[in-house]
Amino acid sequence: MQCNDKYWWYITIKADSVQEDNLFSLADISCSIGTELQELPQGVSRLRMYYRSNEEISFWKEKLLAAMREFPNVDIEDWGKIENQQWHVAVRDAFPPLPVGKNLVVLAPWHKGTEPEDRIPLYINPGSAFGTGYHESTQIVLELLEKYMTPGATTADIGTGSGILTVCAVKMGASYSYARDIDPAVIGEVRNNFELNDLDLDKIDLATGDLLKDFGHKADILTANILIDPLTEMVGDVPAVIGRSGVAIFSGMLEKEKNVFLSALANAGMKPIEELVKGDWWGVAAKAEA
Repeated sequence: MQCNDKYWWYITIKADSVQEDNLFSLADISCSIGTELQELPQGVSRLRMYYRSNEEISFWKEKLLAAMREFPNVDIEDWGKIENQQWHVAVRDAFPPLPVGKNLVVLAPWHKGTEPEDRIPLYINPGSAFGTGYHESTQIVLELLEKYMTPGATTADIGTGSGILTVCAVKMGASYSYARDIDPAVIGEVRNNFELNDLDLDKIDLATGDLLKDFGHKADILTANILIDPLTEMVGDVPAVIGRSGVAIFSGMLEKEKNVFLSALANAGMKPIEELVKGDWWGVAAKAEA
């Protein structure tokens, strides 16, 4: 189904105002392309999230409901469609240039040419895939990747989403990169982001894949910015990919889930070497124990 630019879907969620950050997290995880927040009486926040019309509303609801399992006190209030009119202007305003870490800046394509000279630009078209760079979990991986990446390394990004982590790895000197996502619908969008960044596609192996099942490759750096359940399912297979000298960077977990994943790391024969927290989100760089 081709995208109909005459309208957008919307879904409205609400929760106690203390969970306002969680509402925005749900918007990013479910691939919303824009939001409107309303503060209601009695300490309640309502967030209307907008989605592209290239998928039916049921697709976006299922994506949102899957993410809401981690946020049990958030409710869906209503959903529907809204005529486009000047919405594209609001979308552009929602994605200003975003400095990340010491040397990176995330930019939507319409900001190309405005990037600071002292930062590496990561151009990402805000679309239906997770990982625009504006979510804390993505920023965690970018900052850790910036620290542990070495020129000439081979990288693997599992659950690549928008492809932003592979873009970052290649621009920081990766000699070859593997990018995998379980959803075949995002592959075209990822490839578009690679081309937007003028990456050499001969040095990238982009394909669908279910975590590390049938992966069969080695990597010096592995990144995975997904939810805790698939991370804990996958972590036992990571040491075989990175060996004793490689580094794995995991994110997409709430800080309250930290101990669960640290236990899974230990069971997989891995040890944390650095942890990072942004907002409610937690990530970790780890190595296989000798």
